[in-house]
Amino acid sequence: MSSSNGEKHPFLDDLADDAELRGTVLRRPVSGRDNIKRLVEAVGTLYASQTPTFYGAIDQRHFLQYKATLRAGLDLEAVGVIERDETGLVRRVTMTFAPLDAAVSLSAELEGIVGEEFGGDLFYDASVNKVATS
Repeated sequence: MSSSNGEKHPFLDDLADDAELRGTVLRRPVSGRDNIKRLVEAVGTLYASQTPTFYGAIDQRHFLQYKATLRAGLDLEAVGVIERDETGLVRRVTMTFAPLDAAVSLSAELEGIVGEEFGGDLFYDASVNKVATS
């Protein structure tokens, strides 16, 4: 899977069959190449724009940073740590999102799109959960 400008995606093409995705918008890890691809695809549909700001590697760890604007209008910053094995396969991806309001919004939107597919306990559900406000 390539991005719209023809560049190779930083990890989707190299996912191991049993790869794991962890993130601040998920209540538990997601395992398996196809599940991770489906989830990343769903996230992409929620972005109005996305701008890469950094990509680099130290040994078998690759680091991805980008800014995005959600279709809901919130600005989001993301940092990904992509862990590869000695063969180059991606074994684990950890994505963090900030600020909190944007991360919660992203998780809640994912619940609406793929919540049933992945199980009702994976994402933030606004009808059940409340965010503390002052």
